[in-house]
Amino acid sequence: MKTLADLQAIRESKLQELHNRREHDGPRVVVGMATCGIAAGARPVLQAFMSEIAKSDLKDVMIQQMGCIGMCRLEPIVEIFRGSEDKVTYVHMTPDKVARVVSEHLVNGRPVMEYTIGAAEQH
Repeated sequence: MKTLADLQAIRESKLQELHNRREHDGPRVVVGMATCGIAAGARPVLQAFMSEIAKSDLKDVMIQQMGCIGMCRLEPIVEIFRGSEDKVTYVHMTPDKVARVVSEHLVNGRPVMEYTIGAAEQH
């Protein structure tokens, strides 16, 4: 960046990215990446989601990182938003669980209930 015009171009680019995120209608996968999530293994979970979504050729899925979701004892936590459906919160996620979540929930619209917060709270 050498000029004010360069800075303005960067600003416009970032504003467009922000607008695109807000206007996104497809599914969103949100991975808790605060210190507690990272310590519990959220980074490999995030990488597994990126890999599985690419393998499944899902073009409309947005993957986002988030800070603390507020339930550190349940980390790694992943929240999935699909249109007007209720948010689904997956807890104690591992890279091994990701392929099933992608194929059943993101591809076929059926949450994997035994990985969700509701199932974890019953134990």
